[in-house]
Amino acid sequence: MTSVVALYDALTAAPDDRARARVIAEAFERLEERYPHLPDLATQGHVREAELRLQKEIAQVHAELKLDIEQVRSDLRATELSLKKDIEQLRAELKLDIERVRGEVARTKIDLLKWIVPLMFAQVAAIAALVKLL
Repeated sequence: MTSVVALYDALTAAPDDRARARVIAEAFERLEERYPHLPDLATQGHVREAELRLQKEIAQVHAELKLDIEQVRSDLRATELSLKKDIEQLRAELKLDIERVRGEVARTKIDLLKWIVPLMFAQVAAIAALVKLL
């Protein structure tokens, strides 16, 4: 309290406005020396203002994220449909390839039978001829 009373006494004892202004400036200088961190202090208003700004920014980021998520979901659906289409196309191609291979196997089987049956008869005839000779 003595500093406030001393300030009052100095102001009332000052002879003119210039001297009073100097006393006030010196009082501010002593205040700044005593509390150097005073300019860095945040008031409730500053904190509330920062809080409101942060809430606004959070809301904006949230909205942007929602849009990004929806875009990713849309892209994912499109990719999924494209993949399903590609899978179906590959299945159809594989079925055609399988049928082609089955046809080749059947033809090969028939070709083998064409050769094996006459060879079997030839073997039976050769064995019968050998048995007659003995």
